Amino acid sequence: MKTTFALTAFIMCTFMSHAQQEQQKQDLDTIVVASTRINLPFKENSRTINIISAEAIKNSAANNIADLLQQVAGIDVRRRGTAGSQADLYIRGGSFDQTLLLIDGVKMNDVQTGHHTMNAALPIEVIERIEIIKGPAARIFGQNAFNGAINIVTKKELNNTVSVKAETGSFGQLNAGVTIATDLENSSHIVHVDKMSSAGYRYNTDYDNSNFFVKSVFNKDKKAIEMIATFQERKFGANGFYARESGTDQYEETQNSLIAFSTQFKTENLTIKPRIYWKRNQDEYVYLRNDPTVYRNLHISNKIGAEVNGSYRSKAGITGFGIDMSEDFITSNNLGDRDRFMTTLFLEHKFKVLDDKLDITPGVAVTYFSDFDFYAFPGLDVGYKISDAVKAYGNIGYTYRIPTYTDLFYNDPSTAGNPDLEVEEAFAQEIGIKYFSPRFSGSVAIYNRDAQNLIDFIRPNTAETVYTATNITDVNTKGVEVDAAYNFKLNTFNQTLAVGYNFLEDDILNQNKELSRYSLNTLKHHFTTRLSTQLFKNVSHNIIYKHAQRTTGDSYNVWDASLVVNVKQLEFTVTASNIFNADYIEAGFVPMPPKNILFGMRYSLN
Repeated sequence: MKTTFALTAFIMCTFMSHAQQEQQKQDLDTIVVASTRINLPFKENSRTINIISAEAIKNSAANNIADLLQQVAGIDVRRRGTAGSQADLYIRGGSFDQTLLLIDGVKMNDVQTGHHTMNAALPIEVIERIEIIKGPAARIFGQNAFNGAINIVTKKELNNTVSVKAETGSFGQLNAGVTIATDLENSSHIVHVDKMSSAGYRYNTDYDNSNFFVKSVFNKDKKAIEMIATFQERKFGANGFYARESGTDQYEETQNSLIAFSTQFKTENLTIKPRIYWKRNQDEYVYLRNDPTVYRNLHISNKIGAEVNGSYRSKAGITGFGIDMSEDFITSNNLGDRDRFMTTLFLEHKFKVLDDKLDITPGVAVTYFSDFDFYAFPGLDVGYKISDAVKAYGNIGYTYRIPTYTDLFYNDPSTAGNPDLEVEEAFAQEIGIKYFSPRFSGSVAIYNRDAQNLIDFIRPNTAETVYTATNITDVNTKGVEVDAAYNFKLNTFNQTLAVGYNFLEDDILNQNKELSRYSLNTLKHHFTTRLSTQLFKNVSHNIIYKHAQRTTGDSYNVWDASLVVNVKQLEFTVTASNIFNADYIEAGFVPMPPKNILFGMRYSLN
């Protein structure tokens, strides 16, 4: 571990010494974080926020969001298999139920279970950037943002473009997709369709995935109305994914869809953004793929919502406010037919004093749950601008999470829900410092979270095979996180070296590690590095390194790489994953794929 700290310190010191040598455009300066009510440039926020830009996505050697997010320190994506067929999303040691995913600000949480969060992940071709907000975010987004939130910002327009891709590689991978964009006189449209399939890297790990995406802006000359519609379908063999390791013939199909309409009313000082949306998820699971009569679950959940968010600028600062109302419905042969109504009120205000060097933003969210009464999530962000390049910040906040219907009511031969569960709650604190320059950006953050009643599935002893949903008494989580990115030039071409490190320690009192299904297998050490280089005009290379050590002691190192060659309107790619054939497991009993390679070609017509 001393080696990792020394390496990080050396890289940061080297970057700092060169930070003022050359002026080049820094994308972060122009990005306004869109996932909050008070829209601020990225560098002015007083929270730990990571931005994955479109350029970084292209240089990530990743073909889907699950693989991409693994390259961010503090983000733990526990995959079962490839192509994001089934993956769970964690931030700073929290559970998959405590992380909120948004698409253009629409909350994609599912009332059945957080296992479905990544079902809503979009193809990377339609993503403009990804905003990652770490730490307690309940006062900004509501109760599912227990440990943070990830907002996928989709592209607004691509002018008049047609792009076609085709890929093939190891394990019988066959991928194909088309993206069409048109900019008309009073409207613009983006349509994307793709299909990904594979025979699988071991028995019963095949998949057949489809993605459909439409984004349209109507009435552009007057009051623009934006529509987004998505549909993702996953069909995959689930060898050992759930239940027990001996369940080699499990199979699952999921469907996730969203349709949302939004607009904006704006005056000099007041901005109002109304939105309506409908989200649907369907999950079918069978224990024996060729004999569904042995054991089968079918869950269909629907979420209908309406929200209005706004901000008002005055001499006293900026006031953010909002209301979000939604109703969740579920029909399930295991969980029953249930519904839940929620209403959340948001209020925050940003003050600036000391010649605008000090900013203070108190805020609160108050939520009513039809089955869990009222809860409040207060919080406070404070930032101090030391110089144009350096900012110190800190935040504190309370956060809650109500149980999902799986926590409350699910039952199978190895799992038992608990209708008497209490609400999870926590008080979190964080301090940090950020540095920005045209060539270098970096941040260091120290965080602490004191939680009560966290929900885990527990068994009373190692001889017992049934895990029951239980509130753990007290949990303390603390950690430190470092991020840095250095941009430089070689032979007039841009190069980037990015590093990240997160150390996390969970102290779960009165809890035997061998008896927990989910909570304890967190990433204690997580180190990531990305080197993106270009030595020739039309050729670029990317090398990705990830080191992970979990609290169970499991440790692994994974190397990925990609090569991109551009020839006029053609783009050829070669992506190699797990180059050195690391043997590792991220979730449950599922070994990750050995080394594999994917060849691709893309043709774009403008």
